[in-house]
Amino acid sequence: MAKPNYQYEKRQKDLAKQRKKQEKEQEKALRKAAGKVGTEGDGSVAEEATVPAAEAVQETQ
Repeated sequence: MAKPNYQYEKRQKDLAKQRKKQEKEQEKALRKAAGKVGTEGDGSVAEEATVPAAEAVQETQ
């Protein structure tokens, strides 16, 4: 019987965490940029153009 490769499993888990963290940072940056550009003088917020998470991930790869 083959031994489990715990290092591989740990590496995959770490990579998934990094990917998720990067996605969150990108979304946060988009919201921040949209907040600066999207606010108007009267205090109302203009509609923002959102990018689905799947498209944002494909752009980085």
